[in-house]
Amino acid sequence: MSFDDLQPRIAVAVGLLALIPAIIYAVGRPSFGGYVAAINVVLIFWSLYLATEPVANDHHGDESASSAP
Repeated sequence: MSFDDLQPRIAVAVGLLALIPAIIYAVGRPSFGGYVAAINVVLIFWSLYLATEPVANDHHGDESASSAP
């Protein structure tokens, strides 16, 4: 298996591995910095996951919709 065969949504899900060190940092420090970092990792993951979602009803290139009367 190569990186070319990897689907974008699966590659984004691998980014959740960044949550592990953020949680370890949050538990080991008395400040809220680690928790903020963990929330940021989740927000970035979720936005990339939604951005790589397949597009439904893609009418790009539909000639009947772009023709002038």
